[in-house]
Amino acid sequence: MRLMQAKIRLYVEQDLAGGQPVALTREQAHYLFGVMRLGPGDRVALFNGRDGEWQAEVADAGRKAGTLMCRARSAPLVLPPDLWLLFAPIKKARTDFIVEKAVEMGVRRIVPVQTEHTNSERLRQDRAQAHAVEAAEQCGAGFVPEVAALARLDRVLAGWPAERRLMFCDETAAGSSVRLDGLATRTPQPDEAGRQAGSSGAWAILIGPEGGFSADERNRLAAMPQSVTVSLGPRILRADTAAVAALTLWQMQLGDWV
Repeated sequence: MRLMQAKIRLYVEQDLAGGQPVALTREQAHYLFGVMRLGPGDRVALFNGRDGEWQAEVADAGRKAGTLMCRARSAPLVLPPDLWLLFAPIKKARTDFIVEKAVEMGVRRIVPVQTEHTNSERLRQDRAQAHAVEAAEQCGAGFVPEVAALARLDRVLAGWPAERRLMFCDETAAGSSVRLDGLATRTPQPDEAGRQAGSSGAWAILIGPEGGFSADERNRLAAMPQSVTVSLGPRILRADTAAVAALTLWQMQLGDWV
């Protein structure tokens, strides 16, 4: 019997397979049974970032606990391109926006960095990671990127992988047209699920803080052999807008949008 597609998607940590029971956390049980009013036999889509998406049925529903039963895999795992997003935290709601859009637009890792002009010196990693999970649940993604702990930009650059190229979005280049001359042509290659994914090697995008990069930071970035400096157009963009614009440009040139 073919199962109808579930409208609710839920991220879980457990392995997923046919006939596999999945125990819910207290928070998940409250959401499914207290908020969404699901009951035994109702369907939920599950994913864990490893095993693809699975259709499951409610086997046991309680106020503080519950169990789902995996029935059939509805979609294979498709990884996003090997792309990191580095950004300086800003106000809480706008940082949430950047994390949410990074997940929706397809990145493998989110790296908050402390620059010389960063206005916000704190970031709750657990809260940001939970926001990434929520974004993946809502946008249909089967993979949840890791949100790294906040780290100083100079230390991140000091340990920068030699093979990972860096798209440096320099706000001082505003006023000129968008130039992506340093970005290579996309070369599709099969990913782990056997599907075509944008594969131009390992990349990262760096978005600056509201106060902009310091002269020392710009000089260091410009001197890195992995760094490609780009303009995001004729106007200076807010940090959250810049993140979306940069991700769009990269995905259209090198990613899995084309």
